[in-house]
Parts: sequence; C-alpha cells; structure tokens
Amino acid sequence: MQPERPTIIGNIPKLPAKWATVVMPFMLSCLMSGIISFINMLRNLGWIDGFLHLWLHNWMISWAFAFPIVLVLLPVVRKLTAKLVDIPEPPEAK
Repeated sequence: MQPERPTIIGNIPKLPAKWATVVMPFMLSCLMSGIISFINMLRNLGWIDGFLHLWLHNWMISWAFAFPIVLVLLPVVRKLTAKLVDIPEPPEAK
C-alpha cells in the first residue's frame, strides 16, 4: 500500500518539492508586481473611475515581465547574497 500524498484542497495533490524553485518566484513576482503597480498608479493617477480595471490590466503586463526576470535573476541574487552573508553549508546526506 502506498502512503497517502499530501493534498492542497480536497484531492488535489501537492506539487513535488522540486517545484518550489518555480512556485516561490511565481508567487513573489505576483505579489511584488501587484503591490508596486498599485502604489505607483495610485500615486500618479489618484483614485479615478475605472482605477481597478486599469490597475489589473497593467498588473498583468508587469507580472508577465516580472516572473521571467525573477527566474533569471534569482540565481545571481543567491550568489551575491552568499558573498555578503555567512550562510552555513547544509549537512551532507549520510
């Protein structure tokens, strides 16, 4: 008998751990592009009629650029961080 796979909701199984390298940048780029585009539009335009529709449209364009940029730059940022921060090596598998 196979052990039960963890689920998200109902019978939808969680993704394998290897997908974390894509899921985390996906979620981070979503939140960052959404928050930043919202703040910039609000500062530049104020709360105008149709603001939410305009913001959602611009957010999706921003996100389309943000996600691949984060995927490309994340390894570079990790290397730069390792040069600045004393990160202990993970214990080797025995």
